[in-house]
Amino acid sequence: MSGTLSLNINGRVHRIDAEERDTPLLYILRDNLKLKGTRFGCGGGHCGACAVLADGRAVRACETPAWAVEGKSIVTIEGLGAPDRMHPLQQAVLDFQAGQCGYCLSGIIVTAAALAAQDNHPSRDKLAAALERNLCRCGAHTRILDALEGAWRRMAAGEGPR
Repeated sequence: MSGTLSLNINGRVHRIDAEERDTPLLYILRDNLKLKGTRFGCGGGHCGACAVLADGRAVRACETPAWAVEGKSIVTIEGLGAPDRMHPLQQAVLDFQAGQCGYCLSGIIVTAAALAAQDNHPSRDKLAAALERNLCRCGAHTRILDALEGAWRRMAAGEGPR
């Protein structure tokens, strides 16, 4: 079934002509809206590279049909912050040089942002558990966790996006 979708993405409503309402959100973001920060990883919801926020909850865009997020507030990595005003999680990943190739980082940061909305100072174990389904093939997990913990310290001190 084809049709037009109304999607609220990064605070803007987009009217999208989708040949199939079952088109994965990932393709709408990357192909229709040219938001390339949300990555295609495994295509089956296993790696987390495609994570976005849907009403504050991390979802896998590769396995989420577009119709399922109509009427929800979608936030991609581009919507978390801007280059001149980064979200503390984005800034910490840069400051700690946590990424190697960086392919996984947008999904990891978005997933961590979902946790931040629920818990303003999670333990390292809780953070690691929240990121369990996000794969980093470079093996930078320890540096990523260090960076995200640093971001939580900044947020607890009242530092917002820069």
